[in-house]
Amino acid sequence: MSIVLVIDDDRTVCHMVRRCLDDEDVEVVTAGDAQAGLDAVGQRNPDVVLLDIMLPEISGLEVFQKIQHIDPKLPVIFITAGGSSETAITAMQLGAYDYLMKPLDLAKVKALVRQALETRRIMHVPVAIPTAEAIAADGDRLVGRSEGMLSVYAAIGRVAGQDVTVLIRGASGTGKELVARAIYQHSPRRDGPFLPVNCAAIPDTLLESELFGHEKGSFTGADSRRIGKFEQCSGGTIFLDEIGDMAALVQSKVLRLLQEQKFERVGGNQTIKTDVRIITATNRDLERMAEDGKFRQDLYYRLNGYTIEIPPLRERGDDVPLLIEHFLSIYRKSLGKTSIEGIAPEALELLKRYHWPGNVRELQSVLKQCLLRTTGPVIAPEFLPDEIRGARPRREQPDAEAGLASSLKDFVDRRLRSHTENLYGEALELMERYVITRVLRQTSGNQSQAARILGITRGSLRTKIRALNVSIEHVVSVDETA
Repeated sequence: MSIVLVIDDDRTVCHMVRRCLDDEDVEVVTAGDAQAGLDAVGQRNPDVVLLDIMLPEISGLEVFQKIQHIDPKLPVIFITAGGSSETAITAMQLGAYDYLMKPLDLAKVKALVRQALETRRIMHVPVAIPTAEAIAADGDRLVGRSEGMLSVYAAIGRVAGQDVTVLIRGASGTGKELVARAIYQHSPRRDGPFLPVNCAAIPDTLLESELFGHEKGSFTGADSRRIGKFEQCSGGTIFLDEIGDMAALVQSKVLRLLQEQKFERVGGNQTIKTDVRIITATNRDLERMAEDGKFRQDLYYRLNGYTIEIPPLRERGDDVPLLIEHFLSIYRKSLGKTSIEGIAPEALELLKRYHWPGNVRELQSVLKQCLLRTTGPVIAPEFLPDEIRGARPRREQPDAEAGLASSLKDFVDRRLRSHTENLYGEALELMERYVITRVLRQTSGNQSQAARILGITRGSLRTKIRALNVSIEHVVSVDETA
């Protein structure tokens, strides 16, 4: 269970935070003065600290600096009255996680604590890279022995110690954030902060402020100065996921930051220096976007200091049984299903045969469903989702063009039943596979001619052919089960 420490001499605040987090899986520990709070940091090893900025006898800023000395990765959220917000901003510039204004907005308290706990987890929980030696059972793991994953491990080892930008490419659900965390944890910046930002999840109008901060009055609702992620993360690593969804204005500011490590807050004219390493990820074709003017070409070249390609699960062969074994060992404990001993050979064969459009994320979801449905000691085929039981071996697959053209409705229905969280990306991949397969059939496999018809470069087409597992022989086909 996670521990949240509240350091505040106001008992009402401590009580409000405790009640606010009643339904969360956390233990709330309180301290009424600075020394008691510092003792709790050392003895209880909390995951998040809520710290009053106006403590008796000593300032919250001094306490924060002492906390940093004990545990530099511990997220600290300041609690401040309106008149002392500048001190909280100063603390954020020194590495604090965020701040809350009195009177406390309990919904915001809960949301911010959740975010801070996740940030603590991804900075603190190690990501193990397979080696010849045994790997500890705790922490997260990159699992797989396929040629593609061995290349990923080697790439992490080559680039982690170099202070260069890294672009991680792969379809949705392949584990791009896990690779980013592995790079961070094996880098010289591992003692600094690691902040992930999903560019697709934040509206364009807010992403600039989220990354660069803003000054009071710079736009409607900007009632105080706000420190952005680049300023907050100085000395650490920032992970920009779904970089292809970033608006043009934000792209230009990120380009300048990469070139000079300088920027201005929204609505400000003060130039701020920072020192961050940028790791980015995307499942989109940035080369094509750059050609179409939808992504800055100069920014693409800057971000592409080193590229790591993560293969889709369907191309990872015997990694599927390894991943199943790994996730079952985790979910049996977390779901209270320790009585389940394993998986039947017939069920395992069906899982190996399936083409996994949602990649590792979909595999995780399927295994959780299986554990919850299983009533006996073994996961049998009848406990698998319908789309898994309906998978057929390669020789029985229907014609690629006809199958892909006619099955969109059935595909969407199946994915909705499986409670997917990536339907848009999965459906786009299905349609993209159909279009490319259809055009290659039309051109009898001539890639140059197909690229002209599709309006993309031949290099982009080759990348898509590999990613979508399209085979060009005498007849163009799609391997749905590899």
